[in-house]
Amino acid sequence: MTLDQALVFAIIIGMMVLFIWGRLRYDLVALLALLAAIAIGVVPPEKAFSGFSDDIVIIVASALLVSAAVGRSGVIERVVRMLGPYLTNTFRQVFALVGSVTVLSGFVKNIGALAMLMPVTFQFARRTGTSPSSLLMPMSFGALLGGIVTLIGTSPNIIVSRLREQIVGEPFTMFDFAPVGATLAFLGFIFLIFGWRLLPKDRKGAVSMDAAFNLSGYSTEVTVPEGSPAADITVKALEDLGEGDIEVITLIRGTKRRHEPAGNAVIKAGDILILRGEPSALERIVALEKLTLIRDEDTKEQDTPTDETGIMEAVITPDSELIGSSAGELKLFDRHGLNLLAVSRTGRRISNRLRSVKLRAGDVIVIQGNLSAMPETLGELHCLPLAERDLRIGRQGSFLPLGVLAVAMGLVAFNLIPVTVAFFGAAVVLLLTRSLSLREAYDAIEWPILILLGALIPVSDALRTTGGTDLIADWLSTTASSLPVAGALALLIVVAMAVTPFLNNAATVLVMAPIAASFATNLSYNPDPFLMAVAIGAACDFLTPIGHQCNTLVMGPGGYRFGDYWRLGLPLSVIVIMAGTPLILYFWPL
Repeated sequence: MTLDQALVFAIIIGMMVLFIWGRLRYDLVALLALLAAIAIGVVPPEKAFSGFSDDIVIIVASALLVSAAVGRSGVIERVVRMLGPYLTNTFRQVFALVGSVTVLSGFVKNIGALAMLMPVTFQFARRTGTSPSSLLMPMSFGALLGGIVTLIGTSPNIIVSRLREQIVGEPFTMFDFAPVGATLAFLGFIFLIFGWRLLPKDRKGAVSMDAAFNLSGYSTEVTVPEGSPAADITVKALEDLGEGDIEVITLIRGTKRRHEPAGNAVIKAGDILILRGEPSALERIVALEKLTLIRDEDTKEQDTPTDETGIMEAVITPDSELIGSSAGELKLFDRHGLNLLAVSRTGRRISNRLRSVKLRAGDVIVIQGNLSAMPETLGELHCLPLAERDLRIGRQGSFLPLGVLAVAMGLVAFNLIPVTVAFFGAAVVLLLTRSLSLREAYDAIEWPILILLGALIPVSDALRTTGGTDLIADWLSTTASSLPVAGALALLIVVAMAVTPFLNNAATVLVMAPIAASFATNLSYNPDPFLMAVAIGAACDFLTPIGHQCNTLVMGPGGYRFGDYWRLGLPLSVIVIMAGTPLILYFWPL
């Protein structure tokens, strides 16, 4: 072992120790590793930041933006919600939710797919009394399994494809992973729909910020435009679509006003409805039924959404100038650039039109305006902003993000353009069409993951250029010399699985893929099956909450402890190893 090899190994071992220690964030650890590699000379200064311009970083960032746009479109949620009346017990809920997230993760970044369906999961759990701990971990594992089906489903596949291009001159294509990945995803799905019983049933998840407010329902005012699904249905049918979380307080048609309309009253296009419910329920019904929030009628021309426009909640304090006046009298938009979207008043229903409601101290209002100027404006009005919540009341569902995603995937599948260009282009189109605002786009990008990738690419390349990967490959070759080929592949899957919780799945691939290629060369085999083994092992971390963001995402809401992941994850890992090895050998001959 040369001095440079020893130094690179020392950096990687130190990095793994810091990951396990957990006192420093993994992106900071990656930056420290890069700095150390530059300082000792194993990474030349001119190549120190080449990782940040790598295609991998662009693909992962673009995939996250597309996933966020699809999630915010409401289309996926609407499809799953149609199944709601049939999902009356835990088995059916696990079947539908795990199946949905597994399929969706093949076409959308797996963490994005999981994030889309988590709100639906909590609604099912609340309505039927199911413990979220029975649903969330199976969904996380389903997302990991679905991600290995296509090139874009998970970061390890993207990274392995890029490294294959460097090694053999050609990357993996969109569906090269499908034969092995789809079979493993199916077998894993079959296990999960029964295996959820291994999980604890009495876990209580972390309480969300929404629950801390404990507010009575908001009242908001909407119109029913032509073409709305809510036109020509009854009041009761609309309330049923809200799953009991909304009420129609008032129905206004022309000059006629009906307070607490009868359930059999038919809603017509052009009607104005005063709805009452929680923000999430109002957001859902407005989006799914394509209703239109009523804002300041005198300022429609000015009320144009921009990337700086957003929604905030605030409490009216006793010395506010809003007290005793209505939004119409105050001319909130003309004077302050604010639109009043909803009002919550403890102990009383609001059945009048919002612009005529006399505001009181203690009212909680939902307002829309320029987010950069809103805190100062609220201060002037003596309103106290509440802790930030993700409110998107007024956004309507759209199939555009799904259409853009389908086009991008089609272009990649038929090798018309590279995956980098396809998903970068899709992200730009979605931003131009306002399917995602720039503010939402920056929020959707997982900057720590991009920092990790950009910093570790030069470090992992140093392992290769110093001959460290060949050294490890020689050791693996010696270790596996007494094993059959299937044993060598299984060894790679196991090593990748074992390293991923401590090195992060993306970092594991960056380190292990060159080793796997050298390993295959030493044995005179095709490198493809060995690269596939690394991708599958790194993508299938079912044993800890820290190896993949999906597992981390559900830990708090599901109330899981570190050791809970072994209960469901260990048998699933065995299934992946036992089934994945022969599948790789069958579809990727040596």
